[in-house]
Amino acid sequence: MENNKASNMENNTGSNTGSSTGNNIPLAQQQLLFAQMQQSQLQAQDQDDEIDLGELWRAIWAGKLTIIAISVIFAVASIFFALSKPNVYKASAILAPASAEGGAGGLAALAGQFGGLASMAGINLGGGGGDKTALALEIIKSRSFIESFITKHELLIPIMAAEKWDMNSDTLILDAELYDETNKQWIRDVKAPKKPQPSPWEAYTEFSELLSVSQDKTTAMVTIGIEYFSPAMAQQWLNWLISDVNEFMRDQDQKEAQDSIDYLTNQLENIQVSSMETVFYQLIEEQTKSMMLTMVKAEYVLKTIDPAQVPDEKAKPKRALIVVLGTMLGGMLSVLIVLIRYFSKKEK
Repeated sequence: MENNKASNMENNTGSNTGSSTGNNIPLAQQQLLFAQMQQSQLQAQDQDDEIDLGELWRAIWAGKLTIIAISVIFAVASIFFALSKPNVYKASAILAPASAEGGAGGLAALAGQFGGLASMAGINLGGGGGDKTALALEIIKSRSFIESFITKHELLIPIMAAEKWDMNSDTLILDAELYDETNKQWIRDVKAPKKPQPSPWEAYTEFSELLSVSQDKTTAMVTIGIEYFSPAMAQQWLNWLISDVNEFMRDQDQKEAQDSIDYLTNQLENIQVSSMETVFYQLIEEQTKSMMLTMVKAEYVLKTIDPAQVPDEKAKPKRALIVVLGTMLGGMLSVLIVLIRYFSKKEK
């Protein structure tokens, strides 16, 4: 009996082990097969995502007529656009800072010599003038100066209404939709708050785009340029601009020197310390020298090194560059259109 029970237990154990082993083998095979299927799917997806250069070339070649047609259209349009743009000429001049003489140096010397006595009398001598080039350049670009410059030389019409310049007749052609030359009035169609006649702010903005001012930090040389349709007018405007800024700075210094002289002369009557009379007389002398310099120096702040000339060659537009860029844009756009059409049809 015991032997039969032992044999039965062994048989049951063997049968359970066999069944367990038989179940484990198919499960492992299934997992391995599933992993292989996932890997193959990923590889197939990667192959689909990769760019087939050969297929791209075939797509581009198939749409070569479309690419050529669009590129030609863009090239022709670029040619017409480049030819429609009027020539713009640039007149430029190179200037140097005028050396500070007389009053500035004299006042600096007096500040070191009589600074203590002057402070006792309540007078501040300061350190003198100095280089006024930076101030002059900022004045040239300022709104008030440009607006007064446009008004003084009556430049509103050529700045705001000019369309192009006729080289044969040497005349400026105005836009008939902006200005009526016959009746001498502005007729441009604008929305409020703008008016048919351009405002000073509009004229300042437009002129600022024509003007360029730069200074070399190493040599301190100043370059001023004006771009315009007419080369002769560009040169004339630049000469006026240089002359006006020198005159503006000279008038300011002249008025300041005269006010100082008047003040010092009135204060002499109230001086009780005899030693202070020397300071006042020397101050009056230096301010008189400054007055003299403002009267005799035509190029008061900016001295012309290379004067403005009437330019013979246009500064812009760069017509060849416009045509090249336009053709390239058309080519890239046409290739993009061909590829989009090709792959859209392929997905369908």
